[in-house]
Amino acid sequence: MAERIERDSMGERTLAADAYYGIQTQRALENFPVSGLKPLPNYVRACIWIKKAAALVNGQLDCIPSVVADGIVRACDEVLDGKLVDQFVVDIFQAGAGTSHHMNVNEVLANRALELLGFQRGDYKQVSPNDHVNYGQSTNDVIPTAIRLAALLGRDLFFAALEALIQAFEAKGREFQGVIKSGRTHLQDAVPVRLGDEFFAYAQILTEHRGRLEQSFQELYVLGLGGSAAGTGLNTHPQYRRAVIQTLSELTGFPLVPALRPMAAMQSMGAFVAISGSLRNLAQDLVKIANDLRLLDSGPRTGLSEIKLPPVQPGSSIMPGKYNPVLCEMLTMVCFQVIGYDQTITLAAQAGQLELNVMMPLIAYDLGHSLQILTNALNLFAERCIVGIIAYPERCLVYAEGSLALVTALNPHIGYLAAAAVAQESLKTGKSLREIVIARGLLSAEQLGEILNLEEMSQLPEDISGSK
Repeated sequence: MAERIERDSMGERTLAADAYYGIQTQRALENFPVSGLKPLPNYVRACIWIKKAAALVNGQLDCIPSVVADGIVRACDEVLDGKLVDQFVVDIFQAGAGTSHHMNVNEVLANRALELLGFQRGDYKQVSPNDHVNYGQSTNDVIPTAIRLAALLGRDLFFAALEALIQAFEAKGREFQGVIKSGRTHLQDAVPVRLGDEFFAYAQILTEHRGRLEQSFQELYVLGLGGSAAGTGLNTHPQYRRAVIQTLSELTGFPLVPALRPMAAMQSMGAFVAISGSLRNLAQDLVKIANDLRLLDSGPRTGLSEIKLPPVQPGSSIMPGKYNPVLCEMLTMVCFQVIGYDQTITLAAQAGQLELNVMMPLIAYDLGHSLQILTNALNLFAERCIVGIIAYPERCLVYAEGSLALVTALNPHIGYLAAAAVAQESLKTGKSLREIVIARGLLSAEQLGEILNLEEMSQLPEDISGSK
């Protein structure tokens, strides 16, 4: 295999001649063969956007030669078009703050720019990863900016998936609005409800989470880019900070603004903790909803079996004809991973000292992966599970009519203690509530017919039901 030799401040290394990354990336490959996990595509794209904006501005300000700036911009455009994606190779568990990944980006762009300008890879006197691609920048302001942009890149697909799930639940709410069933509290019989209202409730829960998440994403527009190494803007042109953020905003379409104090935006991981915390909060409710659906579908002979989740694959290697709630199980596993990532992000966020957080590579991966897997899981859950749910109205009605909790409706008419006695006798003897109430002379059959009307008992107030 053809090889080339590169040199840095620590000495020499031999690289494959066809590698676009350079010596510092090679050192990282030797130092950190940890997980095999590589940077996520949105994170790489975010870094390339930053480098393109920096090259454009530094070229315009005569901080780097215009021909070099042009070569870097052209290299950036190639990566943004999907080329060289296999050259971003550093394990996510790497040098603190993300210096290894950052230099991987700088080296790939420098070497591709060299080729585009007619030079050999590794000829860093012509285009330098540090002096040209990285001019006026530092890992310390580039990486927190890249994490923000990567999260914003994943935002629209995530919210589209969440909205699709909300719409799927609302559609089922309308479809099942005529199905009366027993409510359950403490996993015990409760008063009658509408199956449709249960699905409308799930939609409302997710709608409220969407609002919280939308608010948390607003913090990502504020950038510390231009703060350089410690937030002071050392080695940057006086006009660079505002110009590069304006250019980056034009490239991405995001309404980006400079942080009031770059030092704060570079140190604090609070914006990422806020989003991760909102994702964790969503995840815990998704687990609850998924488990509700598993309970309602339990059976088919020995469980509730009030609904049927669509069977999408055989459920057992030994029991023929068995189908499991696999989409609910998948979603729950994803949610557990998101909750775990949130704990990691929280610990990593507080682990920074003074002007730098050294745990940013871990935060970048875990936040980006949370968005990615939740987006995919929500889409699959809506498409392959929720839209195909069917109800068993007869089964639901049997449970509703047999629920001892119907006695609750008698409270205003015969009193709590008398109603409790009726319920206890029904449970002990197997007689219906109607039989016992009439036998005891507490109410007439006509009165009971009006009071124990399941349609009326399960009807929401007008100000709620009328909003659907």
